[in-house]
Amino acid sequence: MEQDIRTYSPLTFAFLGDAVYSLYVRYTLVKKGNTQAKKLHDMASRIVSATSQAAVYDSLLQWEETTEEERVILRRGCNAHVNHQAKNASGTDYHKATGLEALFGYLYLLGRTDRIEEILERFTYDGKS
Repeated sequence: MEQDIRTYSPLTFAFLGDAVYSLYVRYTLVKKGNTQAKKLHDMASRIVSATSQAAVYDSLLQWEETTEEERVILRRGCNAHVNHQAKNASGTDYHKATGLEALFGYLYLLGRTDRIEEILERFTYDGKS
């Protein structure tokens, strides 16, 4: 019997979404061409930082192509009560990053990898995030 994923905790989505986001960031960077591993690591680290993820979160809330369902997941993740804080980010940025990770976990569980790639290409790969 399959459980309705809409009943999952936003922190469960974020738990998975953290890994999904990191994997897709790395995958997309490598797809762009052969580069030194240190450069790839540095680029990926900038993109997956809580501060960069918070900027993507804000952009998604303003993007007219973000669905209402996606906005709900973003907000649920952002408002979830987390028991720890990132070392190098403000509390606000950390919560927004959790919201973004929740969305990526949710989309992954739905099998919407096309949407994950669309969001990443749109908001994170100008080299600045």
